[in-house]
Amino acid sequence: MQTTINIEGHCDPQFRGVGDAFRQNFDAHDEVGAAVSIVVDGETVVDLWGGHMEAARTQLWERDTIVNVWSTTKGIVATCAHQLVDQGLLDLDAPVAKYWPEFAQAGKKSIPVRYLLSHQAGLPAIREPLPLGSAFDWHVMTEALAKEEPWWEPGTKHGYHAFTWGWLVGEVMRRVTGQSVGTYFRKEIAEPLDLDFHIGLGAEHDARTAEIIPAEPPPPGETNFVMEMLRDPQSMPFKVLTNPPDLFTPGVVNSREWREAEIPAANGHSNARAVARLYGALARGGELDGIRVLSPDAIEQATVEQAHGPDEVMGLNLRTALGFVLTSPDATLGPNARAFGHSGAGGSLGFADPDARIGFGYAMNRMLQGDTLTDPRWAPLIDAVYASI
Repeated sequence: MQTTINIEGHCDPQFRGVGDAFRQNFDAHDEVGAAVSIVVDGETVVDLWGGHMEAARTQLWERDTIVNVWSTTKGIVATCAHQLVDQGLLDLDAPVAKYWPEFAQAGKKSIPVRYLLSHQAGLPAIREPLPLGSAFDWHVMTEALAKEEPWWEPGTKHGYHAFTWGWLVGEVMRRVTGQSVGTYFRKEIAEPLDLDFHIGLGAEHDARTAEIIPAEPPPPGETNFVMEMLRDPQSMPFKVLTNPPDLFTPGVVNSREWREAEIPAANGHSNARAVARLYGALARGGELDGIRVLSPDAIEQATVEQAHGPDEVMGLNLRTALGFVLTSPDATLGPNARAFGHSGAGGSLGFADPDARIGFGYAMNRMLQGDTLTDPRWAPLIDAVYASI
């Protein structure tokens, strides 16, 4: 357990409770390295970091440390997709095949774009085993998904497309823009807003990239939803996590191959500051520092509930919007019902609260795995934020 930890950064006196909660997480949850950032009505009121970059705890987490934020990346990619909708380049109700003709195979010609974004397309896994290395080959993955038959009638159920979501939404974006997701995001959002967020990370950033520390397995006799997904090797949930096999290869997340690939559902590398800044823009109508990311109408459309209830893949009680998760029993995003965002495996989180005009970002390297998508480190941070306003 930690006894002393060096916390650095800035915390407005009004939000000192957030700083206290952040420090306490290192003791209460054996945090290794982490950062939290809060933007309120466009102003950064909290920007803190502390701990270490790796399990050996020899390298300090610095201001510019970045880390893989797993599915927190989905909210960032969703923002890109809705920017295309906002510009009239992408129609949520048009068939995916309008933009990606090969997708029409296996009875998928009428699936609308919105089903991809809302996890209702029935394509969370690929049945045919893929060879090692497939996750790093964009065309292998998109060709396999174009051929895949839905696991359920699209639109009748929702099930978390943990990895396939990024290739599905990303290929539609690529067909519309002629650019990869990472390139589009960098040019149209990251650079204008000065976000240190990367989908496809260059080797020049490796020295400041924290090591992901995998979650420990549950104690004997206990389980969690991930362990349940892996119970039956022939099941759809098992294939969600293990096909292609790269996704579950030990240590792959810390490899150069993983970092440089564009896996838009899962391998964004960033820090809390960048995540909070983007959601801070979305929380105040889509604009920050004179840079407009989305129109208010686009944000409203993006955050309308599309499905709710038990998820077909994880079995969790969730509410999905169009690329964003809405606050729900198994994925809480603070006290206000209109909050939206996305978490990442092991504990990262970004969300916007348009009622309180809050953008929240949290990133860490020690993964925890509970039985919901709500990480125990969030609650004290979020509670402290709302107690401070």
